Amino acid sequence: MVWYDHLYVGEKAKRHRFSIIQNIRRKKIRPGIYVITPPSNGNNILDIYPAAVLFQEYYDRKNLMILGVADGYQDAVELTGRIVSEMYEKTGGFCLENFL
Repeated sequence: MVWYDHLYVGEKAKRHRFSIIQNIRRKKIRPGIYVITPPSNGNNILDIYPAAVLFQEYYDRKNLMILGVADGYQDAVELTGRIVSEMYEKTGGFCLENFL
């Protein structure tokens, strides 16, 4: 997996940012942690996955870029909204490649 240089962190995840990132790197599963990644297909803007999914062989081989981490699904949805909002403000559209 590849980490985005300017990693987004959800409001609830800010307190435990370092431990969340270390646990994901060490492949330690902690329930309720979500990651935001670029879309796996052309129909989405971003994807939200439970962090535990990253440890499955399929996703391990895909070498996903992690744009953000969140503690809880609601935190992940709010963080995704913040990323999309910033994307639209900076690019005037929803093209992730132009934003990154």
